[in-house]
Amino acid sequence: MIRAAALTSKRLQRVLQLLADGRPHTTRDIVRKARVMAVNACISELRAHGAEISCSQQVIEGKGRRFSYTMTKAPE
Repeated sequence: MIRAAALTSKRLQRVLQLLADGRPHTTRDIVRKARVMAVNACISELRAHGAEISCSQQVIEGKGRRFSYTMTKAPE
């Protein structure tokens, strides 16, 4: 079980606000726009609060993988 920060956390609120549009956002977008570093941890914490967030990856030839997160249901 993850020890998630409170949903009122400014860090989680910034990520929530960004993902609220329901569009995919890359890890890089989230780092830059929500000013967080541990994106995967923030996503896990939001999921622990009931958010439904999908993760997809795209292989970029010669560069590796690009991950995108899409929130389909916000936490209550």
